Amino acid sequence: MSLFTNLLNLHSANKPLEDFFTEIIAYFLDINQDILIAWLKHESIIGDEKEININILTQESYQPLKHHHSGSKPDIVIKLEHDTQTDIIFIESKIGSTEGWEQLERYAEILSSLSYPQQRTLIYITRDYEPKEEIQKLLPNVNFFQLRWYQFYSFLKKYETDTLAKEILKFMEFHRMSHTNQLSSVDLLTMVNFKKTFNFMKATISEEVEKEFNIVFDNVIRGTRSMTLWIEDSNYIIYTNLYPNANFWCGLGYFNLNPDNLTEYPNLGICLGVSDKFKERLKFIQTMQEIVKKYPDKWTPHNLTIAPAWSSISYRKSLTDFLSQEDQLSVIKSFFIESIHELQKIQPYFDFPWKVVSTEQALLEEK
Repeated sequence: MSLFTNLLNLHSANKPLEDFFTEIIAYFLDINQDILIAWLKHESIIGDEKEININILTQESYQPLKHHHSGSKPDIVIKLEHDTQTDIIFIESKIGSTEGWEQLERYAEILSSLSYPQQRTLIYITRDYEPKEEIQKLLPNVNFFQLRWYQFYSFLKKYETDTLAKEILKFMEFHRMSHTNQLSSVDLLTMVNFKKTFNFMKATISEEVEKEFNIVFDNVIRGTRSMTLWIEDSNYIIYTNLYPNANFWCGLGYFNLNPDNLTEYPNLGICLGVSDKFKERLKFIQTMQEIVKKYPDKWTPHNLTIAPAWSSISYRKSLTDFLSQEDQLSVIKSFFIESIHELQKIQPYFDFPWKVVSTEQALLEEK
């Protein structure tokens, strides 16, 4: 395990993975500006300018333009000064998450509005595949480059004799940022066994489990939408919205199916979540905190003190807890039913009605 991973584990409560890695990369490139220039040239982002003065900033804030709904804060801003001109580069990084609402469009428009740069460049670098061809055509005076972290990893391998670079490479390997465009033997096994695995998961949350869930909530969303959530959020669940606009929801099934590293495993169980934008969020959070305090061995909190962020409590177990069972399907089904019953026990703590939303309305709101 790398030094940076150990530090992240110590501070993960208030420093998300993406922000943490941004600061590491910015610091490394700032003290190794020759490597920064070599990387920018390697990706054909800059030419062969000789004398360059470099200034690197992180989390630099920019005021919103008139039609923007919020300000902008690119992960990294690089200013390159040479001769009589200044070039500016915005870098936005994603590790597991996806682009925020009109985030790249806002960054491109901010770049376009700046008066001083000769060259304006927006780099979107991600761990996962997330094509953004439309940004390329957005503004003619902004150069857009879409990169993947595995490309940076391959470039940085040339400098692994540097102690700091070596630690960064370890960190990237641990958090699956070193994956290339080649299939491994593990990938092939995943492909071969996908249908079998999917059918197993589907069987464990269907029939009597789904019936029990429906008794409690009088509504179940499943099928195609469950597959979409697997792709978008790494969860394969049946669920229901308990307030309009999915501000409060309950899901049952498999969570964290694509963990950030190979030492984590998926969880299964039931989860109650509340939106960061819900105007009644505070009373829901207070109730969740009360439940966790009374049943600390049963209910696990997530982001109950961090705002703005989705918050939740879950009754769950690691999938590894079931591997030794002879009849895993039956045992997992029993656990799902147990988790529904545990949810029923805490429902009275929410001394306000749960407004179950119809499937049709829920799917319409989520589009």
